[in-house]
Amino acid sequence: MLSILLVAAALALFYGGDLSKFQPAIEWVKKLDPKKFLAIGLVLAAVLLMPRGQQSDEPTPAPDTGPLVLRGTFLGESASSDAGLIGALCDELADEIEYDGNQPEAERYLKTGVAVDELRKAARVLRCRGISIGDRQPQARDIIAAYLDKAVGTDGGPLTPESRSAWVTAYREVGRIATDAAQ
Repeated sequence: MLSILLVAAALALFYGGDLSKFQPAIEWVKKLDPKKFLAIGLVLAAVLLMPRGQQSDEPTPAPDTGPLVLRGTFLGESASSDAGLIGALCDELADEIEYDGNQPEAERYLKTGVAVDELRKAARVLRCRGISIGDRQPQARDIIAAYLDKAVGTDGGPLTPESRSAWVTAYREVGRIATDAAQ
């Protein structure tokens, strides 16, 4: 109702306070049966109070980007060999993380997410002789990094059986998709 009053006041000001132009509307309102007037008021109130979209304090979840796709992201003369190398490296990382998890807890080398990342860095240095395939294949690197962040997160803390399993699954998926992209 406040909105209606504000609109009426704005119209009155717009027309310089001359309400004679609204005389037919005023006469029509005066002739309305009180029940009809109340019904119109209730409909207007319902329209004004109708929610226009809910806003939540919770962040909107990131859209699911779908399956990992690397085909066509490895470019240049070394594209096939780079994809094959990434595939083999990721398969080996998955095997090592899984093997380590099957050892008695006191004998495990990989106890944190940071240790898993250090394993990846060491494997790259040893297998690729320090050459960064990611520098040569930035499009594939960025897609793989986004996939791993989504699949395993960025927490460098202690590995739980669930997080270890997530690492193994993620690296196997990257390995499979990269190997497919190599062909």
